Amino acid sequence: MWSLIKIPRKFRHSYLFFLPLTFFNLGSYSQEIINTDTHRLEKVADGVYFAVGTGNIYTMSNALIIERESDVVIVDSHITPAAGRALLDSIQSVTEKPVTTLINSHFHYDHSNGTPAFGNDIEIIGHEVTYQKLTTDPENEHTFQSSLIRFNNTISRLQSELDNSSNNDEREQLQRELEYWQRHVEAQSEIVFTPPTQTLRDKMTLYRGGREIQLHYFGRAHTGGDLAIYLPEEKIVFTGDMMLGGISYMGDGYVAEWADTLQGLKGLDIELILPGHGPSFTDKERISLVQDYYTSLTEEVRRLKNLGYSADEAAARADLRQHEALGINQLGANQEAVQRMYDIWNGNIQ
Repeated sequence: MWSLIKIPRKFRHSYLFFLPLTFFNLGSYSQEIINTDTHRLEKVADGVYFAVGTGNIYTMSNALIIERESDVVIVDSHITPAAGRALLDSIQSVTEKPVTTLINSHFHYDHSNGTPAFGNDIEIIGHEVTYQKLTTDPENEHTFQSSLIRFNNTISRLQSELDNSSNNDEREQLQRELEYWQRHVEAQSEIVFTPPTQTLRDKMTLYRGGREIQLHYFGRAHTGGDLAIYLPEEKIVFTGDMMLGGISYMGDGYVAEWADTLQGLKGLDIELILPGHGPSFTDKERISLVQDYYTSLTEEVRRLKNLGYSADEAAARADLRQHEALGINQLGANQEAVQRMYDIWNGNIQ
């Protein structure tokens, strides 16, 4: 069900983030590719670029660059201010216009912690839930805390492997990887959790500089405040982690509501979907496949809960193998997701 996404081949021993196992028939929509030291900028429309990290600095998430007549809007800022600065530098390769507006697709650390790189004067737009999360003890959010543990564990593992290796080539590789993750951990010291300066509840439209940008909240999904950033003229949508090419991380999610939320997304006239992780894709049928999975997971876990099984037992017993198109070929479901579903149904999480 889960596979770990890796940074480029030269760091092939380091795996830090869960994504769906496979992306099928995703296609290509790029008009032009601009490569910088840290980013691959895929031109997907005039003045619109899908920014994907190259691995030279750890970005962890994708971003969107939208050029207007006299300024630039970006969606998401990566995982650290250092990664945000790298994005800002990469933007200079396609335009010298100033970045004036940053849109948060959601509150998670890997999408919002680069915000300080863009200065104090930038307008930051996000959902009300994103504001609440980034102003109410964000440092102790479990997703952020678990990431710190993962990064530290990776450094410890690499140091141990380096200490125990006698092969010179292997030692050189391990040393490079170790230094890479040490740089990332050092970069975390700059993090200042920065909330939106302007919020929305359901919808906001930005009309400025010859560009219409719609921000839609369709309901709870990956988090309680996921936004879809939609360019109606270009028929392009940036979905953050609400919709990837497959199953998203569900540890902060609302699985029982997710399919309904995605139904709202399907109501947009879309030709290209830009996810918060992984490649862009054009096949809208992927939305239906993922909807069906979340619906099946909800029904199966509820059935097992009603039979008296604990969350751990339900996670082990859940049979979702009918979703082979999403790479599901084994019995079981993600334990963290199932436990959260139990907690929501039991009233422990609102």
